[in-house]
Amino acid sequence: MNTRFRGLYLVTPDWDDTDRLLAASAEALAAGAALLQYRHKFASPELRIEQSTALLALCRRHGVPFIVNDHVDLCLRLGADGVHVGGLDASVAEVRAAVGPDRIVGASCYGQLPLALDAQAAGASYAAFGGFYPSRVKKYAVTTQAAIIEDARAAGLTLPTVVIGGMTPENAAPLVAAGADMVAAISSVYFADYRAGDVAAAVQAFTGLFNNR
Repeated sequence: MNTRFRGLYLVTPDWDDTDRLLAASAEALAAGAALLQYRHKFASPELRIEQSTALLALCRRHGVPFIVNDHVDLCLRLGADGVHVGGLDASVAEVRAAVGPDRIVGASCYGQLPLALDAQAAGASYAAFGGFYPSRVKKYAVTTQAAIIEDARAAGLTLPTVVIGGMTPENAAPLVAAGADMVAAISSVYFADYRAGDVAAAVQAFTGLFNNR
């Protein structure tokens, strides 16, 4: 498996404080986060450009792929490594055509295996399943079952799989054991930054789940 799709998939919170965002992100990347997605649903266009430009530079310094949530135009403008699309965004096929064959295209598949298979056929780079658990940040139905990871492989899904939704190192462990390739987290990492070293400790707890894989 491509090692860039293994480990902790860091997703940013809706923070307007760019300095705080960069400080926590830098600590997480230094501690071993494998991918970083910029997601700020409420940012102004100016703030979105400011933060994504700074995060891209940070990811470049750490050799970590930088993904933009939803905004294909921003991905192309920045020269980011890829884009993640949800069910209400442009289709995977449209996004793949727009960004070309080499960039990462991630797809939210929720708890629906047919969406993952369709995303694979349309050229997605990975399939994200969830939510599995209640989230402090993202609001969605918590309906995804752990069995979907093994069911997806049995159905012919060969894409790397990402699990999302209320992830902690403890509740992510059985999903990783079932075969999940990445764990996406927001609050378990970013909201740990009230004390120096907590972000790094959170990242290391997640990456430790993959040590025996």
